[in-house]
Amino acid sequence: MSDPRYKIVFDGALQPGADITNAKLSLANLFKCDVAAIERLFNGSVVALKRDLSQSDAQAYLQALNKTGIEARIENEAAIELNLADVRENAPTVAEPDSPYAPPRASVGENLPAFATLKPFSAEGRIGRLRFLAWTMVLSLVTLPIVGIFALIALGLISDDSTTGLIIGGIFACFLFIGFFIVSILFSVQRLHDIGWSGWLWLLNLVPFVGGFFPLVIMVVPGNTGANRYGPPPPPNSTAVKVLCSLWIVFFALIFAGGILGGFSAVQQEYESNLESSYESGSVTTDEVEVEVEPPAISADDAAEAAQPPVDSAKE
Repeated sequence: MSDPRYKIVFDGALQPGADITNAKLSLANLFKCDVAAIERLFNGSVVALKRDLSQSDAQAYLQALNKTGIEARIENEAAIELNLADVRENAPTVAEPDSPYAPPRASVGENLPAFATLKPFSAEGRIGRLRFLAWTMVLSLVTLPIVGIFALIALGLISDDSTTGLIIGGIFACFLFIGFFIVSILFSVQRLHDIGWSGWLWLLNLVPFVGGFFPLVIMVVPGNTGANRYGPPPPPNSTAVKVLCSLWIVFFALIFAGGILGGFSAVQQEYESNLESSYESGSVTTDEVEVEVEPPAISADDAAEAAQPPVDSAKE
């Protein structure tokens, strides 16, 4: 018959005058683990700190544990009898930890998916830089035709002098603008989440001077590669996202080309205007010039004939 075996149990009780904080720190130092793992020993349930000990080993363990301030005790270990008839071929086995003082190995984190689910009309989730530009392009492409239709309707109502129609159209246009504005804010919030920033930082767009370059910061700063406090990373960019993002390059190229052409046209018009004004100021019409005509030269004979002798009144 084998020697009796013992175990050391603990139910959360402390020795008289012992401080629970010091006891936890001493146990953590003894077990070489964190204090958070020791907290589980003080939940009121009976915990076996060490099993399958001889009487001498159990006494040694008990003395070491009593020095920490806890009230542990020794109990008999129940004998285990194995019956081969109860053994099943694929019976699951429970792995005993190397040490009962080791910190818990249970999974305490939430199992997150590899990629987040895209939610365009939500303030939750994350989107990367390319997807942010692609979604913004889609919003712009949807907005421009609707704005054009509303503009044509407004021109028609103005020509018909319909005040009621203008009021109703203005109300619809206001609600439409608010809707598009809210959707653009949601896109920006998800982009900030991808960087790891709070969505409330979008309010920096309303700050003078800062709001001028903060959208550029959102488009340039890369997002977190792994999961952050706002969830797992967004899925990889699809071909449609890359195509829509490249449309921004075409859009800015057209704006740049239009600006250059407009600048050349303005310079040419200014040059022609200056040239025409200088020509008009330098030209002189014949009506405005007074021409002085000199009298023809008179010869000596003509002057003699013209001079008549004086009349003598006595001879007459």
